[in-house]
Amino acid sequence: MRILIIVLVLIAGPMLYIRLAPTSVDRWHNRPTATEPSDQQDEGGFTAVRRITAPAVEVLAAFEQRALATPRTTLLAGSVAERLLTFETRSLIWGFPDYTTVTVENDLLIVYGRLRFGRSDMGVNKARIQGWLDSLGPLTEPL
Repeated sequence: MRILIIVLVLIAGPMLYIRLAPTSVDRWHNRPTATEPSDQQDEGGFTAVRRITAPAVEVLAAFEQRALATPRTTLLAGSVAERLLTFETRSLIWGFPDYTTVTVENDLLIVYGRLRFGRSDMGVNKARIQGWLDSLGPLTEPL
């Protein structure tokens, strides 16, 4: 019985921390920058930059709608009006948070997704971001 309690504590402790740790909006809600369309994978994150073919407000509103339709995704900070939005998406079982910041700079839509805990997101941010971009259709140019 003692071993079972120890195992439960070892599993429940990290799970509770991951789900309940406070989020510093200032750490995650920062404007990413870019100068040209590209895709960039890095350790624990993914950045996609696309040229937009519609007004920035229209593109950001469409992006926000698609992001918020994604399960376990909420708007952490920002608005379409300020042209900067940061979303938090949590994994299903453990509730690991990923943060995705979206902005438009000149005629470029910049989407930067990254994990909070660990080193590798196993391609989750890239897949999510590419799905959101694909759903924008003619509002952005393909890479």
